Amino acid sequence: MRVVLLSTYDLGRQPFGLASPAAWLRRAGHDVTAIDLSRDRLHDDVVRAADLVACYLPMHTATRLALPVIDTVRLINPQARIAAYGLYAPLNATLLRDRGVSIVLGPEAEHALVEVASATANAVDLQPSVPRLTFIQPDRAGLPELDRYASLQMPDGTTKIVGATDATRGCKHRCRHCPIVPVYDGQFRVVPVDVVMADVRAQVQLGATHIAFGDPDFFNGPAHARKIVEALHRECPSVTYDAIIKVEHLLAHRDLLPLLADTACLFVTSAVESVDDTVLAKLEKGHTRADFITAAGLCRAAGLTLVPTFVAFTPWTTIPAYADMLRVVSDLGLVSHVAPVQWGIRL
Repeated sequence: MRVVLLSTYDLGRQPFGLASPAAWLRRAGHDVTAIDLSRDRLHDDVVRAADLVACYLPMHTATRLALPVIDTVRLINPQARIAAYGLYAPLNATLLRDRGVSIVLGPEAEHALVEVASATANAVDLQPSVPRLTFIQPDRAGLPELDRYASLQMPDGTTKIVGATDATRGCKHRCRHCPIVPVYDGQFRVVPVDVVMADVRAQVQLGATHIAFGDPDFFNGPAHARKIVEALHRECPSVTYDAIIKVEHLLAHRDLLPLLADTACLFVTSAVESVDDTVLAKLEKGHTRADFITAAGLCRAAGLTLVPTFVAFTPWTTIPAYADMLRVVSDLGLVSHVAPVQWGIRL
């Protein structure tokens, strides 16, 4: 079967969500074209030739951008089956079906896509779920070169070519504002070290000098994280990396912070969200204002750069609380670590 996989937006990175299902589908003998529409155009002849078109929807922006693409696919090739998969597909199932999507899958969609392409399943049989997959190395053939994506700007003016992969998928936490929770419901999946390293190795060979781990929380499996960073640094000592880690996990696994620094972790992103304990309790974030301040100190002592993110405006935000957030970030010396967009994000 001729399958077209489409991504509209993935944070300026080469989409893991195209490379992984592409590997599964090609292994099953299907003809796969993977297109990142943030970098390349969708040509009519590719759409006309497709039997199955599957759109990867990892986030809200990608979903909104995919809607007119779905309309275009239906117009050019009304006979093609259209699928949507990824974290935001089941959350928007009604909207997608109204636009002509007949198959809606969750983020663990690789096996189900093979079933659809192999005509062993139909739309009625499939329900979004979180199956336990046996992961294989993603296949990035045909995707845009890494140097066409966002690069990492270093303080000395040099740039690093960025690759991206996942060491785990899902999250064991249930923060109330997080879109992962309705889909994974406190579950996460571990990608074997050899699979992660095979993907890293392939991207390094393509020019990557920095790896961004896209896991919702790199320390959901701290022992696994240790194995990953040790293997990465042992095999590719000049390659740097970054990861996302909850404040709660920075405190619980503080013994691992020096290891991150020693294995070339350039920075850790942490969803602090607020410094107001009332807001943090409502979001069930699992940390307090004091915890954030402690975590910032631990990272500084370990030689790690902490990059906090925020939901600056919530229904419970007051002007004094907003001013307090600015003051705390300033007192911690983290103003330059916070992307400007973070000051305006609202729930």
